[in-house]
Amino acid sequence: MDKERVKKLIRELIIEIGEDPTREGLKDTPERIANMYQEIFGGYESDSELSVQFSEDSDVVVARNIQFYSMCEHHMLPFFGKIHIAYSPNGRVFGISKLVRLVEKYSKRLQIQERLTKNIADELFAQGVKGVVVLADAEHLCMKMRGVRNDATLTSSAYRGIYENKEEKESIMTMIRRRTSDTL
Repeated sequence: MDKERVKKLIRELIIEIGEDPTREGLKDTPERIANMYQEIFGGYESDSELSVQFSEDSDVVVARNIQFYSMCEHHMLPFFGKIHIAYSPNGRVFGISKLVRLVEKYSKRLQIQERLTKNIADELFAQGVKGVVVLADAEHLCMKMRGVRNDATLTSSAYRGIYENKEEKESIMTMIRRRTSDTL
């Protein structure tokens, strides 16, 4: 990302909305926004760390309530919530921090929730696990503060491998929902 260009563009935007970019409260805003964009859009430069795995037999691994923040690609407003990941290892497991980093990799991009969910599931499944479920629950400020101005939340899911089977899907979803609602 070219931070100097972003700063110039933000300064122009401040002028276009009718403000004075030299005003005390705004004079450092282009710099602050350029720094923020570098942080919140860092997922474009992030590599997956799922190659670090540990030998371990386990039937199912569930990571619940992984907090995420992302930016809607339609209005460039935040959406945020929790992602729950379940996977059936194939003799190898991932550290929890690797799953959190995977969520961050895809959430720190201009994004839609459905694609975020799919990307996480696809990358995890590509590591050779037997099955993956990714469930995302989120609030969207593009819907809360503009347009319909509604507090509805969105849930999206992605199923890969053995969890595409109806019985397996129902079993793991019951486990995720029960445990997730118990912890809220």
